[in-house]
Amino acid sequence: MARILSILVGLFFTVALAWSFVLGAITAATEPSPLTAEKKFHLGPKEVHFSFDGPFGKFDNQQLQRGFQVYKEVCSACHALKHVAFRDLAALGYTEAEVKAIAAGFSVPGVDPNTGESTMRPGAPTDYFPSPFANDVAARAANNNAIPPDLSLITKARHEGSAYVYSLMTGFQEQPAELLKEFPDAKTPSGLHYNPYFANLNLAMAPPLVADGQVEYGDGTKSTVDQMSKDVAAFLTWAAEPKLEKRKQTGWPILGFLLFATILGYMSYRNIWADKKH
Repeated sequence: MARILSILVGLFFTVALAWSFVLGAITAATEPSPLTAEKKFHLGPKEVHFSFDGPFGKFDNQQLQRGFQVYKEVCSACHALKHVAFRDLAALGYTEAEVKAIAAGFSVPGVDPNTGESTMRPGAPTDYFPSPFANDVAARAANNNAIPPDLSLITKARHEGSAYVYSLMTGFQEQPAELLKEFPDAKTPSGLHYNPYFANLNLAMAPPLVADGQVEYGDGTKSTVDQMSKDVAAFLTWAAEPKLEKRKQTGWPILGFLLFATILGYMSYRNIWADKKH
């Protein structure tokens, strides 16, 4: 009796689940979700070309150094790079002395050897980029109740990450009159900033790059807002995928081996089974 009851209960839940699924599918197909300001005015990333695009692309170390300069002078005031160590910057072409000088320019948590108390000390090449805030409460207090995300993996965490960062940096603007006319309740709240490349159109981050020449490049490149945005997007791509070039270089021999193995396997098949009846 108990077995029959358990089977009936199982069948009931199976039928109920199937019915809910079918009903939900019919509803989704026949009743489209309402149009919102986010659906209509959110834009995908802009088209932008980087030196590392494509299967043969490579990083441009000069661009990466410029991008790091933008991060250091602008972005690091709010965003950390907790998965990147100062010594990793040697891959961008910095010398050992330059890496040490860059690290020393940051303060990192440490311990006083005499008292054992927590203190701040100059960074060393083995340290990782520190957070600009002591904790989440301090981060929220300084950023309109929003916690600035760590940028170590931001280009991997967003669709078309490099283009997304570039688009976000160059996308701040006034709300279109068309949006306010069609969706009057979607007016950007006080303390937020309109950007059509952000998913919900409004974000707490103020435009970080506001004028040409905001960062003075040492290599003579003209530091327009567009150029600085592209450079920092390239740097953050490297931060997220420092082995990108090596991964591409490794991929080609593997593809070649797989192609050779496929041809060899086919020829072996033809040789061994050619006179066999299938």
